[in-house]
Amino acid sequence: MAFRDGPFENIKVPLVWTAAVTVAVAAIGCVLLLISDARAQTSPYQPVRAGVEAVAGPVGGIFAAPVRWFGHASDYVGGYFFAVSENRRLKRELAELQPWRDQAIALKNVNARYETMLGIRPEPPVAMQTARSILDTRGPFSRARLLDAGSAKGIKVGNPVINEHGLVGRIVGVSPGVSRMLRVTDVASQIPVLVDRTDARAILKGDGSANPRLEFMRGTASIQVGDRILSSGDGGGFPRGVPIGVAARGIDGSWRVKLFSDRGAIDYVRVMLFEDFGQLIAPEQLNAPPLAALGTLPEATPEQASAITDSAARRDAARVQAEQRRADTAAATAAEAARPRPPAAASPAPISPAPAPAPAGGTE
Repeated sequence: MAFRDGPFENIKVPLVWTAAVTVAVAAIGCVLLLISDARAQTSPYQPVRAGVEAVAGPVGGIFAAPVRWFGHASDYVGGYFFAVSENRRLKRELAELQPWRDQAIALKNVNARYETMLGIRPEPPVAMQTARSILDTRGPFSRARLLDAGSAKGIKVGNPVINEHGLVGRIVGVSPGVSRMLRVTDVASQIPVLVDRTDARAILKGDGSANPRLEFMRGTASIQVGDRILSSGDGGGFPRGVPIGVAARGIDGSWRVKLFSDRGAIDYVRVMLFEDFGQLIAPEQLNAPPLAALGTLPEATPEQASAITDSAARRDAARVQAEQRRADTAAATAAEAARPRPPAAASPAPISPAPAPAPAGGTE
């Protein structure tokens, strides 16, 4: 029989009053507990209470241990049953993060290459423009690439092109948005170079192979295997000191160059906006008057001004004394010339010789 079917089916309990009475009773109980705790220190039942608490503590810990064990077991079982869903969630997050990881690695590599290219400093410094190789027009007699930068960014025909390792080629064609680069390995490529160790000059000529030849090399001891080859800057087509490669002996005995640019992919390059060495000097410096720098001297300090005045006074005094001495010398010379000279004494008449005596015999 249900509760509502018994004799109490017509009883209605006021919920609001019941809740109010319950709250009031709980409040009174809390107050009594506080009062009992406050008086516990002076209560005669304090030892008994302390003993009960001492025994109840370990007993409560023993009874609480199964509860803790049950909580750990429930957590383990819940984790085991939810491991499949957690594994699926982690796999889904990993799949979402995979493209970001690949992009981060690619950006890290690109930034490292950019930093390396920015570290190349030709002699003298030249402005540069970064570009990307978008197409390789490789053929049996052509080694060329198309770059995604053109005349709109200041690139002109003849500009050298480098990557993070060294010289790649030069620009041979330009449009507003695209430029054509001829590599150093092309048969039409000829670059004046030098040997870094001996400063010997040569011409780097491409022949379609991966290692261009060194021609017109003078001397037998001017180059050795492993010598660094740099651009010489002769002729004004390339700046001096751009790294190109190292010298090596070919199987035919000719000198060739292992290019630094072959150490990595030629996808990001820098175009050196170099035309000739005249662009590296400001026109106002070339056209400046010869004595233009004289008007830029700083003002003399008081000590310098006094020293300059004393030096000028000493020079003037020495000049006056020298002129006075010359005047005194001239006056003495004039006085000596004007002084009258005494008359010269009469010289005695010459004594004529006495006539010889006549002979004793008379004149015939």
